[in-house]
Amino acid sequence: MKKNDSSRALQTRIVHPEGEITPGFESFAAPVTRASTVVFPDLATLRSLDWRNDTQWRYGLHATPTSAMLTQRLAAIEGGEYALLQPSGLSAISNVYFGILKKGDDVLIPDNVYSPNRELGDWLARDFGITTRYYDPLIGARIADLIRPDTKLIWLEAPGSVTMEIPDVRAITAAARARNVVTAIDNTYSAGLAFKPFEHGIDISVQALTKYQSGGSDVLMGAAITTDRELHLKLKQARMRLGIGVSSDDCSLVLRALPSMKARFEAHDRSAFALASWLKTRGEIAAMLHPAFPDCPGHESFKRDFTGAGGLFSVVFDDRYSPEQVDAFCEALELFSIGWSWGGAHSLVMPYHIASMRTAAHWPHRGTLVRFYVGLEDEADLRADLEQALERACHGKSV
Repeated sequence: MKKNDSSRALQTRIVHPEGEITPGFESFAAPVTRASTVVFPDLATLRSLDWRNDTQWRYGLHATPTSAMLTQRLAAIEGGEYALLQPSGLSAISNVYFGILKKGDDVLIPDNVYSPNRELGDWLARDFGITTRYYDPLIGARIADLIRPDTKLIWLEAPGSVTMEIPDVRAITAAARARNVVTAIDNTYSAGLAFKPFEHGIDISVQALTKYQSGGSDVLMGAAITTDRELHLKLKQARMRLGIGVSSDDCSLVLRALPSMKARFEAHDRSAFALASWLKTRGEIAAMLHPAFPDCPGHESFKRDFTGAGGLFSVVFDDRYSPEQVDAFCEALELFSIGWSWGGAHSLVMPYHIASMRTAAHWPHRGTLVRFYVGLEDEADLRADLEQALERACHGKSV
């Protein structure tokens, strides 16, 4: 008897409906396939499953057609072969640690790393028997002096997402490969568009898809992308053992945003560069930390390796302005909201006290750092907003 046999009860026919897909239907939108249980045609198919085979459907936790479509597109953007999705960028970072390291191993982390990555490294050192050491992000080839027999992983961030130093990725990866050490980079800043990590010797590239790939400030997701199958399988096994999965609905939102990502990234880049150029002329600003500017630490590496900068940059206020005045500046802004992250349409601002965040590299500035993310608002309106906030907070003027 067929599943949709009309002699069966209504409730049974609701659970086992007739086919409802109209043949020939086409759309630009990615289809959303939701699943926990995956159904197999027979036991032989079930028993032939191999978790290492990315083309097999096993369980919705591991992959659906929707998530598989997203991983293929992300790998293509990055120049990789394999991609694994995670519920957040931090989850993708965590999975690299658990996939690569074991008790007794050593990891090197740049001193300007994304703060939750630093906190995670400290936690692994405290509770999991892993040695965590921090290095100057501008160390370049001298990182070879820090590599020990137990060093299994070196993290990079290009540039640092708050202080904007650009590491010499080629020099660091060359030293790592000479000693058979895996390198992983947080490449969220460039979204895989402006920097191609695998062309510079990187083994694993981590992305927070929460940012430009989503573009809407409403999705949390991450990815780890590789060109090496063995590394991919190590990360895949760790993700599988940890029971990590993503929503097909969230995947569809990222898929919907990907076609416009490059155009949005370039628009952010243009506006951010224009506003940074203007802020650099202001007397309140002591240092401009925008990778495209010659005085940004590591600019030569940026000029050599990157094709764009996106919407993120930082400034350091002259130290004659107190932290309270800088806070007042941030709160006086009307179009820049106070908040973390970036990649969406709305501009953001956040102050930082950098000296308290460093242990390995000297921070040369005395003033307060403020990070800006430039959204998709009109550039002239954003400039007017910055100007009125500077006048109010730094000079006590009513605007």
